[in-house]
Amino acid sequence: MSLQRKVRVRFAPSPTGGLHLGGVRTALFNYLFARQRGGDFILRIEDTDQTRFVPGAEDYITDCLAWCGIHADESPNNPGHYGPYRQSERKASYREYAEQLVDAGFAYYAFDTAEELDEQRRLHPNFRYSHENRLNLRNSLSLPVSETTQLLAAGVPHTVRIKMPVDGTVSFEDMIRGRVLFDTNLVDDKVLLKADGMPTYHLAVVVDDKKMQISHVFRGEEWLPSAAVHVLLWEYLGWKDDMPSWAHLPLILKPDGNGKLSKRDGDRLGFPVYAMNWTDSKSGETTKGFREMGFLPQAFVNMLALLGWNDGTEQELFTTDELVAKFSVDRISKAGAKFDFEKAKWFNHEWIKRSSNEELLPQVRAVVAQHTEATVGDEYLLQVLDLVKERLTYVEDFWTQASFFVERPEKYDTDVVKSKWNAEKAAFFQQVAHKLDHMEQWDAPSLEAFFKAEIAASGMKVGELMMPFRVMLVGGKFGPDVFHILACLGREESIARIHAALPNFV
Repeated sequence: MSLQRKVRVRFAPSPTGGLHLGGVRTALFNYLFARQRGGDFILRIEDTDQTRFVPGAEDYITDCLAWCGIHADESPNNPGHYGPYRQSERKASYREYAEQLVDAGFAYYAFDTAEELDEQRRLHPNFRYSHENRLNLRNSLSLPVSETTQLLAAGVPHTVRIKMPVDGTVSFEDMIRGRVLFDTNLVDDKVLLKADGMPTYHLAVVVDDKKMQISHVFRGEEWLPSAAVHVLLWEYLGWKDDMPSWAHLPLILKPDGNGKLSKRDGDRLGFPVYAMNWTDSKSGETTKGFREMGFLPQAFVNMLALLGWNDGTEQELFTTDELVAKFSVDRISKAGAKFDFEKAKWFNHEWIKRSSNEELLPQVRAVVAQHTEATVGDEYLLQVLDLVKERLTYVEDFWTQASFFVERPEKYDTDVVKSKWNAEKAAFFQQVAHKLDHMEQWDAPSLEAFFKAEIAASGMKVGELMMPFRVMLVGGKFGPDVFHILACLGREESIARIHAALPNFV
């Protein structure tokens, strides 16, 4: 590969369902590498498996990437000079390359029916179509040429399979794992072209990467066993010098065991594994995503970047620009990364604290609208957000932490103060409410100074009166500083709350 070759990478998901966080991480690493090297990031839709195609999934993928701030230089919606960007639209060309492989002796036609292959699997539990048995099955290697020609002319359904060499070795240099070797005897004869004329991933990915001039491929390590087939196809099609560099990313693992993290793990342990809500078109069931749970895109991206990569320092919080600047393939781990949802929540909490109130306002406004029809001004929401922001793990927590700023309490946790409540304290708060109505300065420092002066004059203790005051304002023993609450609620509402609460303390 020429050292001057322009960096072109691609994220190539299948439109079959929700976008797993592992998929988003693959897109992210492609994106960071391209941006750092001044290259292009391409979104390609691999929709050759029409049996699994789900309407709406392509738009969902695009929306997920947009939410994460991962914008493609070329895509189905923003085509460049290397289209088409959906595999199904390149269908006619794949047979041409499959036929080229057959003509060169690197592939063959297979006429076995599904029923015949099922019978083989019944008879041989570890059945795989390979050099060990291909001459005993119905294909152009075992049949006379005349019969093969006749079957093709009659339009008999068939697949095209790669003819894996016997006693061979395939090797390539992986950017993460170094030299990788394969014994060709252990690799089966993969289907390249299906009976419906659509290519499998193995053929399509090679043809598409060649046509799109892809220079580097970042994909999950689950594709590593198939790499031998892909390397051979680059060679067999005469494109070996144009083969991209490979990087097989470590798996994202279950938090409580071994194996790849799945949707079932999320359902079982109570956290999302999809970037955004996904609604199954058949069942109507909606699977919650990180966005709808209240994650900020900055936190989600930051968390994903550190699943299998680090910059060699103790730094954990990165903007996307910082990730672009510091990203390096040699810092990607070979080992799988266990997903830690508590750590994911920590990232979100930290990014909420780092975000300006104005940045968070649209999401906060949406959260409030879900819970009340009351009209709440933006200026007031910004004041409230300033008081509770550091208490939020998710943006959705705003209502839990701050609903009392919007709606007056309907219930009061008076049990925490009733044992020490008396007529003297009731009179004290009646007097405080009256004097608050004549306060000149309505801000937290002035209100605190006034209240503590009133307590001192009464001869009572601060500790005996602060808790009931908090309960009157918010309904319980929670919330930020009492005097900041008082300042934010305003004079009229604060006084009204004291009067509304007092009868509940009797």
